[in-house]
Amino acid sequence: MRTSRRAIVAFVLGASALVAPALAFDGAPVNQKDATIPVVTTLPGAAGAVRGKVAPATQETSLSALQYAAEGGHPIAQWKLGRMYANGDGVAQDDVRAFEYFSRIANAHAEDSPSAPQAQVVANAFVALGRYYLSGIPNSKIKADPERAREMFSYAASYFGNADAQYDLARLYLKTPDASREDFRYGARWLGLAAQKGQHEAQALLGQMLFNGDRLPRQAARGLMWLTLARDSAGAEETWIKESYNRAFAKASDDDRAMCLQMLEQWVQGRRE
Repeated sequence: MRTSRRAIVAFVLGASALVAPALAFDGAPVNQKDATIPVVTTLPGAAGAVRGKVAPATQETSLSALQYAAEGGHPIAQWKLGRMYANGDGVAQDDVRAFEYFSRIANAHAEDSPSAPQAQVVANAFVALGRYYLSGIPNSKIKADPERAREMFSYAASYFGNADAQYDLARLYLKTPDASREDFRYGARWLGLAAQKGQHEAQALLGQMLFNGDRLPRQAARGLMWLTLARDSAGAEETWIKESYNRAFAKASDDDRAMCLQMLEQWVQGRRE
């Protein structure tokens, strides 16, 4: 999520992009009800992790070393094993075991200092658990529980300040079918916090909302700025971000593009200071 002058250069060249809905806001702290500590229920005899790429453990000795460290309570080893089982990376894919590893981390380290060396691993474990609770794990005791997912995201977002958790939490608030004005306000604030931290999916969603005036006062130039930043950090498979940027760039006026460029320059300068 590192941002550099590539974003500005790509914007000036009008490089290929993506189109999608838009979102953007400030980043004020949210209601204290979102800071409650969720208790994670572990599964007896299971061990687990979350989806995402992790360095492959190609040798049995490496896997054994990780398992030994994980059994000793080492959170980083538990996280790596969780990711391996979630992705089927060097081991048979097993979401239940992945869930268990993430649960171990959350149960043992929920109250660790946000400045502790392992803090982001702990926060990521909460995010992984939240995502499992969103859809559940087929043929297991882990059932879909959106409210439980919200608790996981809320804790990682509030206590650890994790940008991915802030983005996932924002989406929960914003996607609720009967979302109230208060829900939308919470969602927009979390989205803004994540975007300011460089979470590119949050930047894309915020950009879409601002550019299109989707439940927010329309700010085309600012929306285009967020979409440009998101496009610069998006992976090859994240076509929705590039398509959203392309649509916005094509619709933007010359004045919007010029103002966007100024905002990008200010953003890059601010990140350097």
